[in-house]
Amino acid sequence: MDPVIIVGAGPVGLTLALALARQEVPSVVLDEGPGKDEQRLARTAVLREDTAALIGRLTGFPVAETGFRWAGWRSMRRKQVMREITFGEDDPTLLHLPQHVLTAALREAIGAERLVRVAVDSRLDSLEQEPAGVTAHTRGPKGTWWRGSYLVGCDGPRSTVRKLQDIRFPGRTAVERHAVAALRTELPWPGEALLHRTPPWRTSGPPVSEVTARPLADDVWRMDWLLPPGKDLVTPDLLVARVRETLAGWSGGTTPPYELLDTGVHTVHHRLARRWRAGRVFLAGDSAHLLGALGTQGLDEGLRDADNLAWKLALAWHHGPHEALLDSYQVERRAIVAARLRAADQALPLLRGGGLRSAVPGAARGHDALLTDGHLGRGPLGAPGAYADSPLAPPYAESAVEVDTAPGAAIADVWVTAEDGSSVALRDRLGRGALLVLLIAPGTVVWDRKHWVTAGIMPRLAAAVTALPHRAELLVAESYPGAAAHTVLLIRPDGHLVTAFGGVRPADLYEAAEAALGGPRTTAEAPAGKS
Repeated sequence: MDPVIIVGAGPVGLTLALALARQEVPSVVLDEGPGKDEQRLARTAVLREDTAALIGRLTGFPVAETGFRWAGWRSMRRKQVMREITFGEDDPTLLHLPQHVLTAALREAIGAERLVRVAVDSRLDSLEQEPAGVTAHTRGPKGTWWRGSYLVGCDGPRSTVRKLQDIRFPGRTAVERHAVAALRTELPWPGEALLHRTPPWRTSGPPVSEVTARPLADDVWRMDWLLPPGKDLVTPDLLVARVRETLAGWSGGTTPPYELLDTGVHTVHHRLARRWRAGRVFLAGDSAHLLGALGTQGLDEGLRDADNLAWKLALAWHHGPHEALLDSYQVERRAIVAARLRAADQALPLLRGGGLRSAVPGAARGHDALLTDGHLGRGPLGAPGAYADSPLAPPYAESAVEVDTAPGAAIADVWVTAEDGSSVALRDRLGRGALLVLLIAPGTVVWDRKHWVTAGIMPRLAAAVTALPHRAELLVAESYPGAAAHTVLLIRPDGHLVTAFGGVRPADLYEAAEAALGGPRTTAEAPAGKS
């Protein structure tokens, strides 16, 4: 069977290629560039804990060690500290790293992957669909035709794939603009990220309404200044003045030594493609959505697109197309991003408008809390969404029970015992194309596997897992947040909870697994088999 064609060799496209390869699906990545990425310290990515784990799992690269985990967060307004947060094991922080470091790790992993081919200097200029596949043409020094089973556009805001499929991309342009600088210096709060609203200094240019400082490794900081509305140029002199006055304001009036490493202007757009699927063509990442105001990180959402789509494409590639399953990608992911965009668009007038609303007692503190949650991946502006209304949700079952993870949400990471007796993190078993069935069985850790695997409810559960409509892996955990003993959790290949049952219910487990795979196939979708 033909490989999946991935258009675009940014982090989202490369992540998708690796995720497909882990599930034995070949792909061709069409890279319009030379295969190298410009090193820009002013262009960084903020990843949530589970997204960072996804990258580490796919690349084998110690991404958590290369990036920087913030020690804390402080929010200031004028001269007053509004909020301070210290991160720890019970309150994990985000991972902040330069985007070129992330891309380099993905490229290195792909270089050793036999199922991924990267075609450099290959710019897509046309594509055609037929019932059995997709044909794409690229121009460049090695312009040629490519044949694929599916095609995924990960080619950014000006996506050629989206335009060739005539998919509208409505939204708002230049919602916000930020001047950005990466510099090496020492600040009074080492390792802590900072949001400072309406700082009290003004020595040059228009007043600064908001500045953010986010630490990176090696004493490097990314700093962002919210620019006033308009299209005024950010000159080098103005940016240097911003740097000096900001550092002086935070350091008691004297500018500390600093090394300016990189600068730029970050313009935030809010756009959402009308469709994310057109037959055998899909959109992911910036080609499908643009968001980034109030701390929301578009790249993190793009990586979630890739994770969601990979296992569904892999199932279709190995067993023939299942339309309901493939359609669920657009339904699930588009709803999450649309909700985040709505939340940001509703909050922006409150946070940036000022006027009477800003004078209401307590309004400033509430606005700071809202902004902080957005920057830290929490609340309506930042928390990762759950697929609560997914078409893959199982029907109601009386045996279903509640745990601390809601159906459709990403699972918590706990230590589990795998079928081979090894003890691993639950997230390490994701992304292999298999459903996961997790039994909560306190006390098993003190027994040898050969004793408990044949005791109690284990034989019955093992038989039920073997009979499921798709390959599944049986795991055992000592505990799971909010789960009682003998609770059975059914987990999707991308780590989202399908449902939980109180005990072993083979019929209910089978029905939930079938729903998670898109429901029964129709006659027209009979499995085609792997070739």
